[in-house]
Amino acid sequence: MSLNSSGNQMYQGVIILGAVTMMFSADTMAQSTMPNACPVDGCEVRIVSIAKDGDELTLMFEANFTPDVSKNHFHSWWGDTYSVEQVGRNAQSEFNVVQGRWHRHDDFPSYVTKEAASTAARDGGTTMCVTAADRDHNILDATKYHCVDVQEHL
Repeated sequence: MSLNSSGNQMYQGVIILGAVTMMFSADTMAQSTMPNACPVDGCEVRIVSIAKDGDELTLMFEANFTPDVSKNHFHSWWGDTYSVEQVGRNAQSEFNVVQGRWHRHDDFPSYVTKEAASTAARDGGTTMCVTAADRDHNILDATKYHCVDVQEHL
């Protein structure tokens, strides 16, 4: 094999390596700028059952997406105290309402109430709610939320 032929093969190898590196870099960039993974009709979550769990409640959810707190996830809150428009960081900017309190999480399909959604934080409330939010904790769609009366489980 001549030196020129060997150099040519090395040059081709470098070009192929560079192309592969660019493909992986482009894929990584595309993933980081991809929109939230909601179906065309939007992310939706529903509470399908409730059970007493010590002093707290265990909620079972159905959703049309898989929650991930660093992406689309759930906000759970006491619906007697706050409206859906209040349980996201976009409360003031998008809905012109005072921001409320909620618990952000990706517990699925089972969730035990805690923090702002704890029974200790209910302030007499009997309605538990859930909605979908984005990675910045903004409510995705204020028309897509679900609330249930949990009084018999308290």
